[in-house]
Amino acid sequence: MNKLKVLIVDDSRIFRGVIQQILEESEEFEVIGSAFNGLKAMESLLHNPPDLVTLDVEMPEMDGFKTLTAIQEYNRHHPERPEIGVLMVSSHTHKGAETTIRALELGAFDFVSKPGEKTVEENVEKLRGQLVLKLRMFGVRYAKALSRLHAAPVAAPKPAEKPRPVPKSGTKALAIGVSTGGPKALSQVLPLISELTDLPIFIVQHMPPVFTQSLATSLAKKCTRHKVVEAQQGQLVEKGMAYLAPGDFHMQVIRDSMSRPVIELIQTPPENGCRPAVDVMFRSLAPIYGGSLLAMVLTGMGTDGTKGLQELKKTGTFSIAQDEPSSVVWGMPGSVVQAGLADVVLPLMDIPDFLKQML
Repeated sequence: MNKLKVLIVDDSRIFRGVIQQILEESEEFEVIGSAFNGLKAMESLLHNPPDLVTLDVEMPEMDGFKTLTAIQEYNRHHPERPEIGVLMVSSHTHKGAETTIRALELGAFDFVSKPGEKTVEENVEKLRGQLVLKLRMFGVRYAKALSRLHAAPVAAPKPAEKPRPVPKSGTKALAIGVSTGGPKALSQVLPLISELTDLPIFIVQHMPPVFTQSLATSLAKKCTRHKVVEAQQGQLVEKGMAYLAPGDFHMQVIRDSMSRPVIELIQTPPENGCRPAVDVMFRSLAPIYGGSLLAMVLTGMGTDGTKGLQELKKTGTFSIAQDEPSSVVWGMPGSVVQAGLADVVLPLMDIPDFLKQML
């Protein structure tokens, strides 16, 4: 198997060295260069294009967002090769989070956050766990893109269109689970869904604290009929609201003393390695909405959402899974499809039109 070629871009010499050390310990990756800012990164990229760039968000002269834009411009002018991927490397500052969300909405593959543990060893271990997993996921995607590019075009017969099931009327809420590729997917479909309905929307996007707040703020600017917020403990569920689970908290919906649905935030152990987890949200929605809920599982790595959806399906919930070609990573939606839990599988941008039939 060919090694994934990586260019490291960070204004910290120490941090560049740590990333290089982590990647060189693995036989899956080859570090082909490093740069301390975007200008130097583009010089290196033009001379020796990598498969992926790890890109610091905050840098002098040319920051991460501007560098990402330049890389994507390079990709547009080189259709003969798979696109160079970008993995943002961000601090937990509000500025860093805002820039990272903008980059993800623009199409960066994913991000890792710079750890802030007590010891150097703990920081290195935490960073290693994030980096290796996400680079492997990108490697799978890159290999598929490479094989499609080199495959001889085959005119396959079109399968007969099966009539798509239509969810029954009476939907009272929407629930969305999403991970890798989520910020871009949400920025594209949530404004369109918001134009169709004022039903409450519950969203779990795998992200740490600070980043979820920045994502909610960004989505709120794009949606018309919904106020998108980072969910708060005890918040009353209302029409015209979209509730995004905050980083490091599971989000549930329960009934208060007056039997009204309210938000509950808990810090029980992570599920599927995630907090917030889609499974936790889905399970809590089963007794509240059941058959009057519409659940969506969009792009993301792993299987989070599958077990929770199993509980929802027992109550008659209608479910939509994003298809593989439009997903950045077809882990979560793929798991739902393979488990036979998806009522319909759709390209991302077909979902709003499908919802229009019922909403």
